[in-house]
Amino acid sequence: METIYGFATVPLILGLVEIGKRLGLAAQYAPLLSLALGITFGLLASGLSVESVVAGIVLGLSASGLWSGTKAVLGK
Repeated sequence: METIYGFATVPLILGLVEIGKRLGLAAQYAPLLSLALGITFGLLASGLSVESVVAGIVLGLSASGLWSGTKAVLGK
């Protein structure tokens, strides 16, 4: 997976998770959705392989970490 694709995907995952929450997804399931979306995008980008799944996990966890880190810094 190309690096620029990964960087562009994290905000996309954040946006999709936020849409899910606004549609009624419980906040406790947001990290799971983030992880699932990351794996999905990883598989779509590079095909079915262990590397794609690992890259997707990194994308999903990065999106979750970016969200929680920003939330902690802003004090919300």
